[in-house]
Amino acid sequence: MKMSEAQLRQLKRENILHRWGLTAEELTQIVDANPSMRGLMMGYVAEYKLRRMYFEDARITALIKDDDHDRKSKGDIRINYRGASFRIECKSLQTNLTKKHETGFAATYQCDASDSRIVRFSDGSEVKTTCLLTGEFDIVAVNLFALEEEWRFAFALNRDLPRSRYRKYAELQQRELIASSIKIAYPLEPPYVDDPFVLLDRLLDDASLR
Repeated sequence: MKMSEAQLRQLKRENILHRWGLTAEELTQIVDANPSMRGLMMGYVAEYKLRRMYFEDARITALIKDDDHDRKSKGDIRINYRGASFRIECKSLQTNLTKKHETGFAATYQCDASDSRIVRFSDGSEVKTTCLLTGEFDIVAVNLFALEEEWRFAFALNRDLPRSRYRKYAELQQRELIASSIKIAYPLEPPYVDDPFVLLDRLLDDASLR
């Protein structure tokens, strides 16, 4: 039965394969043949999965995705939890640096900004860098899909991430910049956990003691 024009428009709105006139196999071939496209898509898919799997939860009273081009608001996702606002930064493993061993996996992920920008430090100095400042977000969520093609995430507090060791930065600048390349193991080892609410509660408990 032939579709009406209205039905066809509706199908194209709901299904990007119909919108672009592609089969699932053709889109897969295009993505596999273009690693940069695959990486870009994986980043956005990971953010979507992160929101759906962890933060579309009755305990979350607000869930906001910031504009990618808004450099003043760092964090892929902002949430309100127990009356406080938190910023979650989503990162993915570097597939070519993921290694399987007898007891699990050793991997690396990039924890930096997509573009270089001027950052200001507590002593007033400035540097143009892609490194993220300590405190720009609260929790990093590391997409572990590359390990076994299964959607899982590891979470760690910003304050527990390693700092930059780049020798061209002053000592204070190194302390206030997060390392751009970070190692992670699976099964998870501290400071990583598989439940972000454990870390959110820890941040709130720490704040209440100040």
